[in-house]
Amino acid sequence: MTEPAFRFCDDLGPQQILHVYQPTLGMKAIVVVDNISIGPAIGGTRMAPDVSLEECFRLARAMTLKNAAAGLPHGGAKSVIFGDPAMDPDTKEQWIRAFARGIEGLTGYIPGPDMGTNEAAMAYIRDEIGRAAGLPKEIGGIPLDELGATAYGLLVSTDVARKKFGMRLNGMRIAVQGFGAVGKNAARFFHNAGAVLVAASDISGAVHDPNGIDADALIEFKEDGGDIGDYDGAPQVERDSIIGVDCDVLIPAARPDVIRADNEATVKAKMIVPGANIGVTDEAEVMLAKRGVLCVPDFIANAGGVICAAVEYAGGTKSMATTAIDEKIRANTDEMLIRADRDNLLPREAATIMARERVDAAMTYTRFD
Repeated sequence: MTEPAFRFCDDLGPQQILHVYQPTLGMKAIVVVDNISIGPAIGGTRMAPDVSLEECFRLARAMTLKNAAAGLPHGGAKSVIFGDPAMDPDTKEQWIRAFARGIEGLTGYIPGPDMGTNEAAMAYIRDEIGRAAGLPKEIGGIPLDELGATAYGLLVSTDVARKKFGMRLNGMRIAVQGFGAVGKNAARFFHNAGAVLVAASDISGAVHDPNGIDADALIEFKEDGGDIGDYDGAPQVERDSIIGVDCDVLIPAARPDVIRADNEATVKAKMIVPGANIGVTDEAEVMLAKRGVLCVPDFIANAGGVICAAVEYAGGTKSMATTAIDEKIRANTDEMLIRADRDNLLPREAATIMARERVDAAMTYTRFD
């Protein structure tokens, strides 16, 4: 471990930081195995040009807390590959396979899909090293995106948290920042529950209509390969202005740190329910709480994907995954809110205590050499 990496160390981990390099392809990657006291770690493999060690560590820690809070028999880890996920498919397969061979010895890490990777990538990884979650259904997987596992969990968490404001799902106004796999599935689930989509964005732009956007039409447009910046079914607005649209629930479902101290004052939503990991900075969460905005912690709200992956890895079925997502996220959101109110804590503080209790208990049975 290089000296700068030591700044991430604490009593939980990380257990291992591995840098992977394949010089022929130019493939570079980092894996952070944070904590495996509860069991082998499940965590996504992210692919983007601008990932970093810090991002990887923060995501790995989020997975430790997420898996513990969800009561899964898994620890937390994450991996990042430095590359354009839109690269030539054959080249991407070579990169994924090279990455897999580089992590073969990390037997305590089970990769899953994340931003920039998918079920096919997990199939390549399993083909190389014999372990991965989030596989294609043709080889026994429960495809996370097809099920909309993460997005379904967002709906469940919102259904619990909305009661704090006396809101109903029917008529709830939502804005989705990041209209990718998670974002568009969230729009679909919320729309089917009676919510109104008032704004949506992707990397190309954003649309906003306070009277409501045709969610089905926008989802179909995106699934046909369209960019929101080219969508003419709703008024176009500046991309990043979506953070400040008037809505009941804001769903950040893109990159980390999109809501920060320098833009939190523009947030008009009553609740933030993150589809992306580490989408809101800790500083911004404190500032939002002072204004009465409820930030449901990311590792509580968006645990649906990893719950589904864990069910799949244990040999479960799609219906078992759906039931587990509903039960675990509903119970955890409720417990987090009760603790936060009872102990006068921020939601993240309450959720972290919940998760730490489970990790700390498991660590008493773990030998560290």
